[in-house]
Amino acid sequence: PLFALIVTVEFTGQSSEAYLALFLACATAALTGEILRSIPQRQRVVVEKCNMVKKAMRPTQQNPQGGITTVEAPLHVSNVMLVCPNCKEATRTSKRVNEQGKKVRVCKKCGKDIDK
Repeated sequence: PLFALIVTVEFTGQSSEAYLALFLACATAALTGEILRSIPQRQRVVVEKCNMVKKAMRPTQQNPQGGITTVEAPLHVSNVMLVCPNCKEATRTSKRVNEQGKKVRVCKKCGKDIDK
C-alpha cells in the first residue's frame, strides 16, 4: 500500500492534521503510514508501523511484566515523502494563497490543494 502523503515535513507546528508518508530509503521502503509525531530539533518523524525496533522495557505500574516490546523509531525527514490525498501518489509540494487568503500546500503532480 502507498502512504497517503510523502512527508516533506514542515516544522512550523501549525498543522495538527495527520498526514501519510511514503518511505523512500530503508528496509520498509515503499510502505506508507500516518505520521504520529515530529521531532523538529532532530529533523525526524515517527511514522506508524514503520522502522519498528525492539526495546527492553523495565517493569512499571502500567506494565508490571516488563519485557521486550516493539516500538516505532524516528526516521529522518529526507527518507519520507508526502502522499497526496487526492491522487494518492508521493509528491513534492508548492505553496500558494487560496481564495480565503490562506497559504496552502499544493500537490506538484495533480495541482490540487493538500491543506484544507
